[in-house]
Amino acid sequence: MATEASGWEVDPSDEWGVAVITTVGRQLRLRREAMGLSAAELGEAIGYGEDLVYKIEGGKRIPRPEYLDRADGALRADGLLSAMKEDVAKVRYPKKERALAELEARAVEMQLYEPLNIHGLLQTPEYARGLFLMRRPVYTQDEVERYVTGRIARKAVFDRNPAPELSFVLEEWTLRRPLGGREVLRRQLEHLLDLAELRHVELQMMPLASVDHVGLAGGVEVFKFEDGSAVGRSQAVSDGSSVTGPRQLRILELRYGILRTQALTPGETTDAIRRLLSET
Repeated sequence: MATEASGWEVDPSDEWGVAVITTVGRQLRLRREAMGLSAAELGEAIGYGEDLVYKIEGGKRIPRPEYLDRADGALRADGLLSAMKEDVAKVRYPKKERALAELEARAVEMQLYEPLNIHGLLQTPEYARGLFLMRRPVYTQDEVERYVTGRIARKAVFDRNPAPELSFVLEEWTLRRPLGGREVLRRQLEHLLDLAELRHVELQMMPLASVDHVGLAGGVEVFKFEDGSAVGRSQAVSDGSSVTGPRQLRILELRYGILRTQALTPGETTDAIRRLLSET
């Protein structure tokens, strides 16, 4: 019998997500009642507890993909319930991660600098999990898994065709800190070397010994789109909110451009990461 871990909590502040899960739950309940089954009988048929069935039907829990597949079979829905997995999958990801994924999915060029840790798009699942486990107040295990799942799902951007141009500036100290343990760091460094081989990806490391550093005020993210428009984000310029105004975008692009000139070249960065890997 599956446990409560077979679903995720719904974020009440995520209005779109609440609406989707409420609709999915209602469809599940209507289908079950049309088949003349009680919640307990459906739960027994698909291997879940009666309480979880009620929570999912009431829009209180996000069903996992296997739940929808099993319910589809038990309720003879001919794929209608399984087809809901796509929308449900989007709700599983935290609202912030989903908003970022939407920007990344549209962008033809991205300029990304994260001063505190390795950028989310570059993280391995193990590194991301170690990062979320360090947060205070602590996340529940359910929250950690949701954040990790959402973050790793965003990596689909590397497989897009045509591929977007991706530029990252990384801080050397983030490549040295063994977050989650030295083996986790080794796999993370190996992953960076793999990504550096992609023709549309450029990694540049800001060395600890650098005398000049224009990014000390905070991270920079600039997303450019096919129609010539752009969206920028920076804690220093806009408190982390998205900006589209020419003046604010000019400031962000100026800072990012200078950051690139102060950082190592992509080739020098690859060599530096290999050295760090040999030392780890």
